[in-house]
Amino acid sequence: MPLIAIDFEASCLPQFGRSFPIEVGIASTDGWSRSWLIRPHHSWADWQWSEEAEGLHGISRAQLEREGLEAACVARQLRAAIAGHEVIADSYFDDSWSRILFQAAGEQSHVSVRCLAELRVFHDADRTVLMRLLDEADKQRARRHRADDDARWLARLMAGLVAEGEARLPAKQAA
Repeated sequence: MPLIAIDFEASCLPQFGRSFPIEVGIASTDGWSRSWLIRPHHSWADWQWSEEAEGLHGISRAQLEREGLEAACVARQLRAAIAGHEVIADSYFDDSWSRILFQAAGEQSHVSVRCLAELRVFHDADRTVLMRLLDEADKQRARRHRADDDARWLARLMAGLVAEGEARLPAKQAA
């Protein structure tokens, strides 16, 4: 079963205050992707917004108000899109932003997000192979700090890691 990469963009990094998710993107190791802008929920009204973060992702509060979807809509569509798949991020922060999104949506449970660093396939990869896969994924990345592009980057990396791991299996185990 393909893995799903997920990436959240946020109002600021957690070390600078209470941050909320503003965009979420997902990408499958099979090659498809999807993203949503998230309209700030009223419960986040006094949470921090960082101009530094806005400079990185290029998403303004005004754009979120115009183009973002309600948290409940994003949560519902996100859950449907990833149903039955393992969801992986490149940061532990993403699980926290998933919790924040689903709480705002009034959901009892969130989409659980594991970190790439927890996966055996990541730790089993030869350093040279890992560096090559990172370089290949970087060359295909259009831009950084947008959820869709960052999720696609991670999905490419994970697909490469899985393929490399399967290539190392003896023919008997692979069959």
